[in-house]
Amino acid sequence: MKKLAVLLALTFSLSGAVQAMAKDISFTSPLTQQQFRELTREAGAAISYKNMAPAEPLGIPGFDIGVELSAIDISNSNYWNAAYSGDAPSYLVIPKLRARKGLPMGIDIGAMYSYVPDSNIKLWGIEVSKAILEGTAATPALGVRATYSRLSGVNDLNLQTAGIDASISKGLLIMTPYAGVGGVWVNSEAKGHLKTLAPNLDSENVFQPRVFGGIKFSPLPLLGVTAEVEYQERLIYSVKAGLSF
Repeated sequence: MKKLAVLLALTFSLSGAVQAMAKDISFTSPLTQQQFRELTREAGAAISYKNMAPAEPLGIPGFDIGVELSAIDISNSNYWNAAYSGDAPSYLVIPKLRARKGLPMGIDIGAMYSYVPDSNIKLWGIEVSKAILEGTAATPALGVRATYSRLSGVNDLNLQTAGIDASISKGLLIMTPYAGVGGVWVNSEAKGHLKTLAPNLDSENVFQPRVFGGIKFSPLPLLGVTAEVEYQERLIYSVKAGLSF
């Protein structure tokens, strides 16, 4: 119960912090094709499914559920000001609920949902991972993963991502560092008011590499806190608190 209380307290704290920065994405000025391409790259990086876990599998009875917060710097970009009616925040901050379930043969499946309070930003995604090496006390774990994520709730923009990556991790006492590399395919399409403002905008399909590294701390049984930094177009900072059982 104490661990659940800590998790709920973190959820409310993150929700309050995000709510103070929340704004609708609503375009009030047109974009050039190049600006739309750059917006696609950075928005795709922001909504893509983050790793936030070591490479070793949860195992058949394993289950992990937690709250996550990711932030990406979007300051000094004219296209973000257009997306936020001329008043873009310095950081795009996205809170998420995450869940993962262990299956046989070193396979894990997971899902993610996000709603930024007091905004029209919603997001969902799914993942499946496979441990190539499950790791031992002496050897690291190695895993591969496929992901999908999609933005919803924003009337002016269709945006979705698909990704693949590989990661390695090694447990050390109460912490497990990990690192990985991969790639993300991003697809976007202007619609609604943005399409009215810029009727000649074509859809964008881009590929961008990603690298990431993080540490999972397990200070108490069942409770884990994970911090991660990813580079994909820009630096993305994420933190997650979760219960594993």
